[in-house]
Amino acid sequence: MIKSKYINSLLEKNKQNVKTIVLPEGEDERVLTAAHIVSEMKAAKPVILGDEDAIKAFYAKNGWTTEGIQIIKPENSPKLKEYTDLLYNLRKEKGLTPEDAAKLALNYNYFGTLMIKAGDADGMVSGANHSTADTVRPALQIIKSAKKGHCASSFFIMISNDVPYIFSDCGVVINPTDQELADIALDAAETAIQFGIEPNVAMLSFSTKGSAKGDEVDKVKRGLALAQEALKSDAYKNLNIQIDGELQADAALDSVVAAKKAPGSPVAGKAKVLIFPSLEAGNICYKLLQRLGGCEAYGPILQGLNAPVNDLSRGCFAEDIVGAIAITSIQATK
Repeated sequence: MIKSKYINSLLEKNKQNVKTIVLPEGEDERVLTAAHIVSEMKAAKPVILGDEDAIKAFYAKNGWTTEGIQIIKPENSPKLKEYTDLLYNLRKEKGLTPEDAAKLALNYNYFGTLMIKAGDADGMVSGANHSTADTVRPALQIIKSAKKGHCASSFFIMISNDVPYIFSDCGVVINPTDQELADIALDAAETAIQFGIEPNVAMLSFSTKGSAKGDEVDKVKRGLALAQEALKSDAYKNLNIQIDGELQADAALDSVVAAKKAPGSPVAGKAKVLIFPSLEAGNICYKLLQRLGGCEAYGPILQGLNAPVNDLSRGCFAEDIVGAIAITSIQATK
């Protein structure tokens, strides 16, 4: 049983539409334990990339079965040539040679991402032993953005007292432009809807409604204007998304503060989606809440792609990986 009530609710939902999730780090016991948990719960169909004998030995040592779990060693896969050709055709215009494609396809993160592109899996979770860049790069090259011209970004699901929030972007776009801030806000709002969270979006700053001045504040204001203009389009007009800013964090979250600082705001005091003006601010904030505030933190989760590929912290626990698998499965459900 997973401790988090929210993650358990996602796992229960996933049982109704079970997705195939690739785990390319089969050498890691935390990953193998997470695969066992979700398989036993019938909340996902894990595909573990790694050495079959070593993985089966670990499962046998723990008295577990590998029934319901697929184990693939990419070097021996009958689909390796198909995936290599797929990668070459996708990247040849970028200068990728057949020889380089053959080498890359043997990289487990690339192999897993190619499984998704080929329709053999629904999503991937990696990062227990890899950097964010190692996980994200294949996704951006192979899966690509779902909306032309939209930047791909990331979010965290932060859970405080069993209440989930979306934080974005804390993991990919270092210093977003005003247009990128708008893209992040819109994608995060859609993410919130997907996870049953109210799409009340606050674009954060050190200023609330003009209380401070500066280029950083102006950027948030411009991003807000672009996002609000986009909400008028057919793509968003029926989604009941509210986006407002610029708001300080207290005005975004506390109704008493909101009444003083931002009276009349449709978002202030009840925001569930927080958009940070930079990755620096978002990353520092989520880690402080996780370490000092006792919040559950799941991410960074990529958004804005055609299919879900998601990252783990290298300091994660097996339960964190289960959470990432649950989140990835929800994203894969259209």
